[in-house]
Amino acid sequence: MFGTAESQTEVNISLENITQLDHELANHFAGRLEICRALSRLLVSFQANKSRSVYRWYKYKEGFSAALIEFLLKEYEICSGVILDPFAGSGAALFVAAEQGLQAEGIEVLPIGQLLVEGRQAFETNFQAEDFATLARWKDEKIWENSEKIELPELRITTGAYPTETRESIERFIAALHQEKNWRVRCALEIALFSVLESVSYTRKDGQYLRWDYRSGKRSTVKKPFHKGEILSFERAICAKIQEIIEDLQTDRQDTLFKTENRRGSVRLYKGSCLEIIPTLTRNFYDALITSPPYCNRYDYTRTYALELALLGVSEKGLVNLRQQMLSCTVENKAKDLISLNSNWKKAINVADNQKLLQAILKHLECEKAERRLNNNGIPRMVRGYFYEMACVIAESAAVLKSGAPLLMVNDNVRYAGASVSVDLILSDFAENLGFRVEKILVLPNGKGNSSQQMGEHGRAALRKCVYVWRKI
Repeated sequence: MFGTAESQTEVNISLENITQLDHELANHFAGRLEICRALSRLLVSFQANKSRSVYRWYKYKEGFSAALIEFLLKEYEICSGVILDPFAGSGAALFVAAEQGLQAEGIEVLPIGQLLVEGRQAFETNFQAEDFATLARWKDEKIWENSEKIELPELRITTGAYPTETRESIERFIAALHQEKNWRVRCALEIALFSVLESVSYTRKDGQYLRWDYRSGKRSTVKKPFHKGEILSFERAICAKIQEIIEDLQTDRQDTLFKTENRRGSVRLYKGSCLEIIPTLTRNFYDALITSPPYCNRYDYTRTYALELALLGVSEKGLVNLRQQMLSCTVENKAKDLISLNSNWKKAINVADNQKLLQAILKHLECEKAERRLNNNGIPRMVRGYFYEMACVIAESAAVLKSGAPLLMVNDNVRYAGASVSVDLILSDFAENLGFRVEKILVLPNGKGNSSQQMGEHGRAALRKCVYVWRKI
């Protein structure tokens, strides 16, 4: 409920102002907003990787598909040079670019993303016959079953995530893994282990948090108990994953042998925050930038990937620090002092300060907070942080790209407190003021819905999902 009639009138005026400013900005980009029939939600998400050799191993739900990167490289004739992905995730853009003969560099702050990229880099040296034999022996002989145990690290939010027998099996697997001397095999086994954690646990990744199956015994705040379906035994899950890795690596090896020209490029990963690392990169150096940053949608990757982070030894304090290092995209992010981080960002911050639509949205959210109508008071701070930090990322991206180089970005629009937030238009407006020409905003044919809470209070509104195409001036 919105409260008094006077309060409701103020809300309506605020939303009307946002709508008017949104229409003005949409008109500015009218000739460049373009429905792209070649794009689909399957293509711009992990879903298209599910049946793709190698890319299917680990379900990185927030990533985009290898097929999308291939499409973009072909469509925009990116066939040589060095590409950058400042939000590398599991490395899809990096490895597809390398397969096309490009040099690829990425930045990733999440330790699970770093492990996945570095693990795959180990495979770039090619598995040998003895490596396949060793992997097969792990699967067939279940080497870990008679091993000692190494206690499974936990975080508060992962306690009780596995059935007792499964937990013990993981602990034996970890101990046996530490004894494996072949580093290529060890990398493959690590990826196999991290790839099955969700399927053998009581949890499921669900955007902002981990959902817990009722069989875990955890008390739930929802009326309807969650049932995730079959919870696989560790033995069944890990053996199937190892077999999948063996088959994919053998196929990949055969494909490489039959190629008349092996043009595989290199992959380089920088570990840490994009905001800290991009300013250290060589200016006017990169031939293209392809990325998908975290969306402004409240998703907390430190929660959804908590099983993996716990196993990697991230502490409670480390989890908090990691969350703060990331781009502000969750309500638990504190405001960053951007000028203290980099005094060169004054122009980017000024651009955000003067973006009328953004400021109207922020004012509306602050008013809703003051009237206690938001379901979380951290929303205004998160939205502000997201856009101001993205302004800095855009400015730095312009600095490192060569003149005429394309920047291709996948992102979603969002909605808060009845206000549709046109992330695509606002960021593109930033780009025009920070060294880019907006060439296209490619819109997926089918928009996504907003949350059930938003629909219940404010009605249904289709939100654009887009691929931005900007060029460095």
